[in-house]
Amino acid sequence: MKYTGIINFLFACLGTTGLFAQSPLQAKLVMKPDTSSGNSFYTSNRAPLLNQFFLKLPVTAFKPGGWLKKSLELQRDGLTGHLGEISIWLSKQNNAWLNKEGKGEYGWEELPYWLKGYADIGYVLNDAKMIRESRFWIDAVLNNQRDNGDFGPAVEKGEGKRDLWTNMPMLWCLQSYYEYSGDSRVLGFMSRYFKWQLTLADDKFLEDYWEKSRGGDNLYSIYWLYNRTGEKWLLDLAVKTDRNTADWRQENNLPNWHNVNIAQCFREPAQYYMLSRKPSDLKATYDNFKLIRETFGQVPGGMFGADENARKGYTDPRQAVETCGLVEQMTSDQMLLWYTGDSFWADNCEDVAFNTFSAAFLPDYKALRYLTAPNMAVSDGRNHHPGIDNSGPFLMMNPFSSRCCQHNHAAGWVYYAENSWMATPDNGLAAQLYTEGEVSAKVGNGSDVKITAATRYPFDDLISFTVSSPSPVTFPLYLRIPSWCRQPVVTLNGKQIPVNEKTGNYIKIINLWKNGDAISLRLPMKLNVHVWEKNKNSVSVNYGPLTYSLKIEENYVRKDSKATAIGDSKWQQGADPEKWPSFEILPASAWNYGLAIDARHPERSLKVVKKSWPADNNPFTNSNAPLEIKAKGKMIPSWGIDQYGLVDTLPPGPVSVAGPTADLTLVPMGGARLRISAFPVIKSNN
Repeated sequence: MKYTGIINFLFACLGTTGLFAQSPLQAKLVMKPDTSSGNSFYTSNRAPLLNQFFLKLPVTAFKPGGWLKKSLELQRDGLTGHLGEISIWLSKQNNAWLNKEGKGEYGWEELPYWLKGYADIGYVLNDAKMIRESRFWIDAVLNNQRDNGDFGPAVEKGEGKRDLWTNMPMLWCLQSYYEYSGDSRVLGFMSRYFKWQLTLADDKFLEDYWEKSRGGDNLYSIYWLYNRTGEKWLLDLAVKTDRNTADWRQENNLPNWHNVNIAQCFREPAQYYMLSRKPSDLKATYDNFKLIRETFGQVPGGMFGADENARKGYTDPRQAVETCGLVEQMTSDQMLLWYTGDSFWADNCEDVAFNTFSAAFLPDYKALRYLTAPNMAVSDGRNHHPGIDNSGPFLMMNPFSSRCCQHNHAAGWVYYAENSWMATPDNGLAAQLYTEGEVSAKVGNGSDVKITAATRYPFDDLISFTVSSPSPVTFPLYLRIPSWCRQPVVTLNGKQIPVNEKTGNYIKIINLWKNGDAISLRLPMKLNVHVWEKNKNSVSVNYGPLTYSLKIEENYVRKDSKATAIGDSKWQQGADPEKWPSFEILPASAWNYGLAIDARHPERSLKVVKKSWPADNNPFTNSNAPLEIKAKGKMIPSWGIDQYGLVDTLPPGPVSVAGPTADLTLVPMGGARLRISAFPVIKSNN
C-alpha cells in the first residue's frame, strides 16, 4: 500500500543523524512483521501452523483509559453489567448451563454470548463483582462436563445431531478465563471435549445451519489449545472442522446471506490457511469481504446493508446491520490482523467501531437496537417490513429486545481494547488500534516494560507514548499508519526520527529503549469526500477515521420496555421495566438535505470546527462531539419517509432542486443515533 508524500514524513537532516549516533536506533516503513522467527514469551502458532504476524496479548495486558475505559464503565453500569438481573436466559433457575446433563428450559447461545464480554470487562476493569459472577458460570461449566467429554445444553437438531454452536462462544469464555487465571482445568476440559468431537461421524458433525456456518469459531479454539498443548490429533480435528463447515470459498457466492454469519464466518478460509498453507484459502476470505461490500456495502460506516438477510435490490444506505454483526465484524478484523498482518483489517475495525457500533446504543448503554443503518431518520417501535428484512419493532432502543444482540453486544469494546496492542514475532510490540491506556508486556530479552499512550484519537491526531522500563532494553516497536493518513510524523524525545523507506503500513522502530523515553506519533487528518458511484452517486464526508452525519435534533420518547419488546424476548420475573425503559428516537429537525459540495476540493465547501473535550469523557453523542463540520446544502422536498416508515431510497445524484442554500452541521457518525451519512449531491448551477 503506497502513501503519497510519505517521503516528506520525517527525515533526516544532518543534525538528526548525529543525535542517534550513540544509539542502535533504526526506523523504517514495513508492510508487516517478519515471521521467520517466533515470539519467545507469548503463545503463537506451533508448527506445522504458519507463524502469525501478530499475537494477541493476555486479556489483562492492556488497561484502557480515556473514552474507551468510559465506554466499558458505562457497559458495566448499564445493560451489560445488569443483564443477569433482566434476561431469563441468564436465570440461575432451570438453566441448562447449570445442569450436568445439559437439561433445562433456558440454555443456548445467550449465556456465552453475554459472558464472553461481561467476564472480559471484569478482568480488564479488575472489577471484583464481575469477576466473581463470571467465576460462578465458569466453574459451573468446568464442573459439569459429561463423562464423554461433551458439555453445555444438550440440544439436538435432528436425530443424533448434537448442536455444537452454543459451545463455541463458551470455549472463548474459557480461553479468556485461562489467560486471566492460568487455571489448568481449562486445558484438560477442552482436550476431553475435542477428543469427543473427533469421535462424531461427519454426517452428525456441524450439520445445523448455525454451527455449520460458524465452524471457524470451533477452529480457532482448536488452534488455541494445540498451541498450548501440542496434541497432534487436534490438527486432525481442525481438518475435520473445516471439511464440515459451510463452504466460504465459493466464487461470487456465499453459503448464506445472513448478516451475522457473513461478518463472523467470512474469515474461516484465512483461518484454515494457517494449516493448509494454500494461497487460495487466504484469497477466499478477501474475496468474501469484497463480494459483500461491492454488492451490499456501497455505504459508509464499514459495514453492509443486510438487515437480517441481504436481499437483491436492497442496497440503499437505509438498509441496516445487526448489532451482533458489528461485534462479529470487529472480532473478525482483529483475528485477521493476527493471521494476515494486513493493516487493512485494523482500518476496517476502526471504521465499524467509530462510525457504526457506538451508535447502536443509548449514550448510557442501558438499551440498544437490533438494527442500525447509515441513513435512518427514525428509530421507533414500528414494524418496517418489508422495507427492512425483519417484522417487528427492530429499530427502537429496548433493553429487553433482540435476545442475540442483547447478550452479544457486551464483547464489542472489550475485544477492541484487548487487541489494541499486539505482540510481534520478533519480541516486539505493535500499536494497532490507537487509544488511551497502558500496555504491560515482555519484550526483547524478556524484560517487562510498560508503554502508556495518551491520546484523544480518533478525535485528535496526536498519540503520545511513554516507555517505563527498570533497565534499558532493545526491542522493535511497530506503529500502524492508517490508510487515510499520508504524512505521519514520529518523534523520539522531541526529535524527529528519520525513516529509510518510502512505503509501508507500519513504522518499525528498533531502539535501546530507556525509562521515560517519549514517542509521539502525529497522524494528520484531512477532509475527504467518498463518492459512492454504485449508490446513486451519493457522498460521505470523512475527517481522519471518522465519517460525519447530518446533525438531526433527537427527540427521545420513553416507552414501556415489556410492551414494545420483540416477540421472542423473555425477562426474569423481577425485572423492572421502569428501571430499564425503552426509547423511540424521533427527528425534531429536518433531515432531507443534499450537500452542496466540491468533492475534489472539500476544504472549499467544508470547515472543521474543534470544540472542547466532554467533561464526562463520552464523545459519542451529538451534544458532546468534540469535532463538527460546517457544510452547505439544500432541502430535497421529494425525499421523505416512505410507506414503510423508513428514509426513502436515495434520489439519483446530482439532484437539481430549487430553494435557498442552508447552513448545515455535520457530527461524527458514531454519536448520531439518527443519521444521514450518505448524502445526495446538489447539482451546481455553475
